[in-house]
Amino acid sequence: MALDTTPSPGCCVGSGAGSAVAALTRTAGPEVVAARGRTPVTGSAGIPGATDAAGGAERPPRNRRRRLLRWIGLGLAFLVLAGAATGWWLYNKLDGNITEDTSAAAELGRYERDRPAHLATGSQNILLIGSDSRSGKDNAPYGQDEGTQRSDTTILLHLPQDRGSATAVSIPRDLMTEIPPCLKADGSRTADRFAQFNWAFQWGGAACTIRTVEKLTGIRVDHHMVIDFGGFKKMVDAVGGVEICLKEPVDDSEAKLKLAAGRQTLQGEQALGFVRARYSLGNGSDTERMERQQQFLGSLVKKVKSNGVLLNPARLYPLLDAATSSVTTDPGLASLRDLYELVRGVRDIPTGRVQFLTVPRRPYSADPNRDELVEPDAARLFEQLRTDQPVTVAPPEPVNTPAPSPSLPSTPTPTNAPTDAPTDGTEPAATTGATPDTTPEGTATPPVPVPTFTGTTAENADCR
Repeated sequence: MALDTTPSPGCCVGSGAGSAVAALTRTAGPEVVAARGRTPVTGSAGIPGATDAAGGAERPPRNRRRRLLRWIGLGLAFLVLAGAATGWWLYNKLDGNITEDTSAAAELGRYERDRPAHLATGSQNILLIGSDSRSGKDNAPYGQDEGTQRSDTTILLHLPQDRGSATAVSIPRDLMTEIPPCLKADGSRTADRFAQFNWAFQWGGAACTIRTVEKLTGIRVDHHMVIDFGGFKKMVDAVGGVEICLKEPVDDSEAKLKLAAGRQTLQGEQALGFVRARYSLGNGSDTERMERQQQFLGSLVKKVKSNGVLLNPARLYPLLDAATSSVTTDPGLASLRDLYELVRGVRDIPTGRVQFLTVPRRPYSADPNRDELVEPDAARLFEQLRTDQPVTVAPPEPVNTPAPSPSLPSTPTPTNAPTDAPTDGTEPAATTGATPDTTPEGTATPPVPVPTFTGTTAENADCR
């Protein structure tokens, strides 16, 4: 068959050589064109008429890439907003959990002129009050709600200016002391009375207890917290229980407590029974119960610090939720930010510098079932705290009573010597090594020894 290559009229007019080649390729095929020395139009893979690479896809148009980036940006923005909204909700929930004690603040403001001055700038004194209230579903199992409450536990926590230590001083609930006039819940006022310490909380709540502590110690109370039975259990459960150690087994039906001897971890209900038990442990005294409470609190501090709870949000939130929903505080601590600042200031204190002790006390002379202060030991302790001076504690030494020797005559007590022996207060301490002062007459005055008080630290976990 003869190939007619004569162009039709008008085929190349205004089209150029490229149009002629294209037309020729369509009619004769690429082989004929190649034979005549012409190059056909091919794709990137050498395939005639192809426009895509072999095995590849066409690059998306620019507007498609823009839509993809836009959706990714919207997704990220949604995640950021959702995280911020969740964080804000959690913050408001925790912040709203806290109960603010405005009535105590108003009552303390009424007696501002009578309150002691704050002598040490930067230090803080926080009164921790454990209430034995039976109100509410969490406290009802422990007795009938009669509309009254007493301070089952009262601890004065001193945080020095440098935050290098923390000292918690237990005040016996049976301590006989002066209680100032206080505002009662019914609007009436009590008279100034000499009574046991925990009556102050029943008569006038936190404000009356704070004023009683300030009158007793001369120390300005900056903040206070009140926690009840249910709140205590929640906090213990939030940290996964607290380890204690017992020398002997415990079986106390009244405290609903049955424990074996040795080391064990107590959960909320058991922990509450342990710190409340009295007559089934030791000699049944409130002093020994306070020592057990100090032991437990030391173990709690150690557990929180060792588990990294304060630095781990996943572990910190349950503890904060339990704590904030269980405490009543003064306005100065009634926000999550204020509590966080307080925790941040103490989280780096070594456990060996978190100290616990009981105010120097002994049986009250008029009633051995009550307590009184041992002086001058108590006055020395209060002065150390008031002026933000270091407080040193040491475990009690074993009491060894030597047999009396009939051959040695008794030595009369000097008239200028103190007659109060520290039965539960300070231990004899070595002198500071300072050069003795000299009076104008040249008589040397011995240096005042630094007192060491009987107590323990959060690092000490010996069996008791």
